Amino acid sequence: MKYSIGIPAFKARFLEECINSILSQTFWDFELILVNDCSPDDILSIVHKFNDLRIRYYENEFNTGAENVIDNWNKCLSYATGDFFILMGDDDKLDPNYLQEFDKLITRFSKLDVFHCKIKIINESSEVIGLSNCCPEYEDTNNYILNCIEGRSEQFISDIVFRKSALLKNGGFFKLPLAWSSDYVSAFIACGNKGIAYTANPLFLYRKNQFNITNTSSLELKRIAIIGMENWILNYLDNEKKSLPLLRIALNKFIKNNKEAFIQQMIGRRKLHGLYFCFVNRKVYKISMSNLYDLILNRLLIKKAAKMYPLLVTKLN
Repeated sequence: MKYSIGIPAFKARFLEECINSILSQTFWDFELILVNDCSPDDILSIVHKFNDLRIRYYENEFNTGAENVIDNWNKCLSYATGDFFILMGDDDKLDPNYLQEFDKLITRFSKLDVFHCKIKIINESSEVIGLSNCCPEYEDTNNYILNCIEGRSEQFISDIVFRKSALLKNGGFFKLPLAWSSDYVSAFIACGNKGIAYTANPLFLYRKNQFNITNTSSLELKRIAIIGMENWILNYLDNEKKSLPLLRIALNKFIKNNKEAFIQQMIGRRKLHGLYFCFVNRKVYKISMSNLYDLILNRLLIKKAAKMYPLLVTKLN
């Protein structure tokens, strides 16, 4: 078996469409692993609609939960028999040529362990509403990390094909709360010192919908996960023999922007209570007093400017 595709299944709404897109691949040498994480939805009845020997279905005895969903990612990985592994979201889709095109890419860059593709963003009706940025055909690991933290390389886990052995030798997917940023860190680790290859063919369809973790999950847990990613990159830089000044500068900016975004989101959600929460828990969420002062000052200046120059502020916003 060359490819294993794992679905940590919980939501049934788009699952049938997801499975259909996988079984419609033009490349046939793969298995499909579904692990039902004690879903309240009738996942099994959807699976039973498909009479395909490549499907392997499992049920967890206990629900891992959204916070520890990475455990179900790794459960899917543990059942895989293929040489390469793809983790699939239960509401996303694959282009019919996904495996065929990745197989060509893997043949061209046979010494690498991580591969990714351009992404189509779709809505709940499967209409294309956006595309990810193009990436270089090949990047070394340092440039890949740089492009990710500077926002030029966007990913959603299922656009990445991993050599299974590269994941397993590092303990599987890197665990962070909600699996938030786990795809990035897992890919960084699996790249090692080899780098990553890319195809500009938009082979993965990421479904943007109201049930995504982006829209439903805890800001506090996401912040803890982001800190985990930042800490990993800091350790990576400390262990590198090269100074990598551009990456260090980008990381400092990334850390600063993430702190400010968290404070703004908490204020936006809870108003003054959000600001108080950030102050009281600043050590937990790695927030400095200067972060709070700067944000408060900026908001006050914007309010003052809005009164004096309303048209200018409207244009700036």
